[in-house]
Amino acid sequence: MIMDFEKIEQAYTYLLENVQIIQNDLATSFYDALIEQNGIYLDGQTNLEQVKKNNQALKRLALRKEEWLRTYQFLLMKAAQTEPLQANHQFTPDAIGHLMIFIIEQLCPTEDLSLLELGSGMGILGASFLTSMNKNVDYLGIELDDLLIDLAASMAEVMDLQMGFVQGDAVRPQVLKESDIIVSDLPVGYYPDDQTASRYQVAAKDEHTYAHHLLMEQSLKYLKTGGYAIFLAPTDLLTSPQSELLKSWLTEQAQLVAIIALPEDLFAQGAQSKTIFVLQKKTGEAIEPFVYPLTSLRDSEILMDFKEKFQIWSQYS
Repeated sequence: MIMDFEKIEQAYTYLLENVQIIQNDLATSFYDALIEQNGIYLDGQTNLEQVKKNNQALKRLALRKEEWLRTYQFLLMKAAQTEPLQANHQFTPDAIGHLMIFIIEQLCPTEDLSLLELGSGMGILGASFLTSMNKNVDYLGIELDDLLIDLAASMAEVMDLQMGFVQGDAVRPQVLKESDIIVSDLPVGYYPDDQTASRYQVAAKDEHTYAHHLLMEQSLKYLKTGGYAIFLAPTDLLTSPQSELLKSWLTEQAQLVAIIALPEDLFAQGAQSKTIFVLQKKTGEAIEPFVYPLTSLRDSEILMDFKEKFQIWSQYS
C-alpha cells in the first residue's frame, strides 16, 4: 500500500492550522478543537473563513483512508507534545498495530471478523485494523473517557470507517454479543472499586486488584469459544504481584497460546516493557504455545524470521 507522503504533509499543515484557529477562537483544548474541526469538515458550517478555505483544500487532496489515518497520527503526536495525555490514553505505536494485524490474519483465515476492542482510546488501533486488513471487520470499541470516544468517532466519520463505540467501564459487565477476536492495549494500574472487583476470580483480597487482570477476565465473557484475545500487557504479567490469582484463572478458563516479547526501544525510557499475550477461550484441545522474543521491529530479517515461524506454528496448532 503506497502512501503519498507529500499529500499527508499538506493535509497535516491544513489540519494543524485549522485546529489552532478553532482552539484560539473557542479557547479550548487541542483535542476538543480537533473534534470541532472534524465536524466542520463534514458539514461545512463555520464563520471562520480560513478554516473553510483550508477544508476546501483538504477535500481537493482526496486522501485515502490510510492517508487520513497517518495524518491524524502525526497530528496527535504533535498534540501530545503540548497537551500530553496520561500514559493509558496514548495511542498504541503503529509497529505494534501492524504486528497485531499479522497475528489476527494468521489466526483467523475467515473473510468476516467481529472484533471488540477494550479501552479503544482515540480509535487509532481500531482504524488501523479497518484500513489494513483484507477482511470485513465488524468493529466495536469500549472506552470510558467521553473525550476520547468523541475524538475516535469524529475521526472515523471523516475517514469513512464503519466503527461502533460504546461508552462505559470495560471492567463492569456490558451487554455485548460474543466476538471472534478481542484486542486490548491494557490500561495498567489498580482498579479503585473493590466491590466490583470482588466478583472476579482474579480479585485480590487485601488490596486493590490490577485493572488489567480484571479486564482480561471480563474480556473472555465476550469471546466466542475458540476465539482469541490479543493483549498488550506488562512483560512481567505472569510473575508480578497478584500473578498467582491470574494464573489460576487462566488455567481454568483459557489457554495461553502465544507470548511475543517486544523490543525495549519501542517504549519510552524507564517505561514498563510490554509483551503481546494471545489467549484462546478454552476448547479442550491443548496447544503448544508460541514463544518469541522480538529484539527489533526495524530489522527486516528479524521480522521475517518471526513471521515465518509464527505462520508455521499457526498452521500446525
